[in-house]
Amino acid sequence: MNHNASLSARPCRTRRIVLLGLAILGMASAAFVVRGPLMMSAPMCMAGRWHGCFDTFNGVVLMTLVALPLAALVVWALARGRRAGGVTSAWRMSLAEVGMVHGTVPFLWLTMMPGGGAGIVPARVSLVPLRDLVTMGPLGIVGNLLVFAALGFFAPMRFAALASVPRILALGAGCSVLVETAQYVLRLDRVSSVDDVLVNAAGAVLAALASRRWWRTTAKAPSDQPRPAPASAPAG
Repeated sequence: MNHNASLSARPCRTRRIVLLGLAILGMASAAFVVRGPLMMSAPMCMAGRWHGCFDTFNGVVLMTLVALPLAALVVWALARGRRAGGVTSAWRMSLAEVGMVHGTVPFLWLTMMPGGGAGIVPARVSLVPLRDLVTMGPLGIVGNLLVFAALGFFAPMRFAALASVPRILALGAGCSVLVETAQYVLRLDRVSSVDDVLVNAAGAVLAALASRRWWRTTAKAPSDQPRPAPASAPAG
């Protein structure tokens, strides 16, 4: 039996090694592709200058990557504190909470960046579905899919009440409507488009489907509270 168990464990170990290698290769490839644009904004970001760092796409991406170790440290601290308190699924809860914030805030920052005519040109609205998809282009569509992808990926892992596709769709669409409304009210020289809402919500749903195996469904999820100690039997 031990021999059979060791044989069955080898494919699992090999699969993990392969997946880890592919992940490292993918990260290295992504770093190689974006190294040029990111390094252009690195001096401004390291100097703490607003112009050239926090008001540019490259600068925001660079600061997001730089903050990854801090995010990992926060996950570790939260998980350690919860495990000490006897909370079940401490690591998953902590990773989901930090992932939602770290993966969503930078994209919200980018979508709320004012254009050149902010405060001058009148606010614009596009309510015809699918009309703006042509002008978005592939890069624009991918960017809109990623705006609430982290929220859709991690929210159902953290909150059992959101562990369903319709609820994630409603969450992504509702958050996107708020963003588009803020762009219109603040006159950021951006078009408040219904297509942005549709693509943002679709990105949240696709990311949620990718994390479906880890969803905290009501039937399977353990309690987030510390387990009470069993009551001692009264002395007879």
